Amino acid sequence: MRARFFAVCAALLCAFAATHAFAIDPLEFKDRAQEVRFQNLTKQLRCLVCQNQDLADSDADLAKDLRRQVFDMMQSGKSDAEIKQYLVARYNDFVLYDPPLKPGTWLLWFAPFVLLAGGAFALALIVRKRTRLAAAAPPTAETDSGDDW
Repeated sequence: MRARFFAVCAALLCAFAATHAFAIDPLEFKDRAQEVRFQNLTKQLRCLVCQNQDLADSDADLAKDLRRQVFDMMQSGKSDAEIKQYLVARYNDFVLYDPPLKPGTWLLWFAPFVLLAGGAFALALIVRKRTRLAAAAPPTAETDSGDDW
């Protein structure tokens, strides 16, 4: 019994250690400023596989490739704007976590507000209709008894 417990604990420890060992991409930065720039830039880019994670936190193979590509472009002297422009040209505005406001992204920017306004309007109509029905309905013996129990 005790040996089985230790075997299970050892297996779990190995499994957890293995996932963290493969999550790190070893990249050689020139200095700390370049590393911070890389981290900030990859936080602004979306993983195209995961879609709800940024490029910096994703473990997908495509994200690793894109991180390496961003790193190589930084090493070749490209600015952040040039790197983003290249990725947008290749993968569309979806690669950006903060897409620009333009006709192609109006739905993305304004749909939540339109849906919220539509829901508020529908709720107001329902409440108004129920209030009118309650006011128009004649009182019954159950509601007019005064007994709240």
